[in-house]
Amino acid sequence: MIVELLGYVELPASIKQGGFDHAAVHRASGRLYVAHTANDAPDVIDCARDRYLHSIQKLPGVAGALVADERNLVFTSNRGENTVGIIATDHEANLVRVPVGIRPNGLAYDSRNRLLLAANVGGPSVAGSLTLSLVDVEERRMITSIPVQGRTRRTVFDAHAKTFYVNIAEPAQIVVVNSNEPSRIARTLTIPFAGPHGLDIDAERRRLFCACDAKKLVTLDADSGKILKQVELSGSPDVIFFNRALKHLYVAIGDPGVIDVFDTEEMIRRETVPTEFSAHTIGFDPERNKVYAFLPRTHRAAVYADID
Repeated sequence: MIVELLGYVELPASIKQGGFDHAAVHRASGRLYVAHTANDAPDVIDCARDRYLHSIQKLPGVAGALVADERNLVFTSNRGENTVGIIATDHEANLVRVPVGIRPNGLAYDSRNRLLLAANVGGPSVAGSLTLSLVDVEERRMITSIPVQGRTRRTVFDAHAKTFYVNIAEPAQIVVVNSNEPSRIARTLTIPFAGPHGLDIDAERRRLFCACDAKKLVTLDADSGKILKQVELSGSPDVIFFNRALKHLYVAIGDPGVIDVFDTEEMIRRETVPTEFSAHTIGFDPERNKVYAFLPRTHRAAVYADID
């Protein structure tokens, strides 16, 4: 056994249809922020005690939560109002909203340049709405918009190369944006399977992990784009997290409702952990090596410890 179930955190019942989306942990406070999309509110969990604290209300269609530890900020993508939220972790009531493109989803942040990227899924009837929005966090404004060829998925920032990587569902690719020149796509990495979805990076070994709807996990060289490995998944994935300390990768799969756990040294699946049907999103606490699976049917979080 690698991952052990510790228990559950009860969360507010969903008011509308839907469930949870992206989650992130603020390491200094040990607080996890998860987008409770059905309630238009990020829920906040105390990771030390594994208990629900409160929710941050009135963020329509909140789909993303990203933490900038070094700046003590939380960012949210709010699809229902086409904004990103900027929240100070020590003063959550002081919320700033910045208009961006249509239906922002994935978020990534460059702390050095204080630049936030919002990957917008656009509107199906709105031409040219598939874009990446770049926000100057210091000035609280969008500074540029970059068109992309298809629907955006997850995104990650690579501080070593000073680049943003963004998954595009179709055509299957990862687009790369240089944060020092954030007005265009620098290059494109082709993915050999349909539906690039979950994305994370092993910055030390210069590897990207890309989980695809085609039930494949692809490992790429982050600099050249060369495919290094392809392995099977238990289903179509969504959120993934890389545990840099233990060299494990966690892949959330809503159908049938599991987490695939990979050893990234050998790129083999070590374990498949049951969660709940439709539990497509997870959070990861790197300080405590805990994984949180968000369960939409029972409106709670299952808490797991990586004990390997």
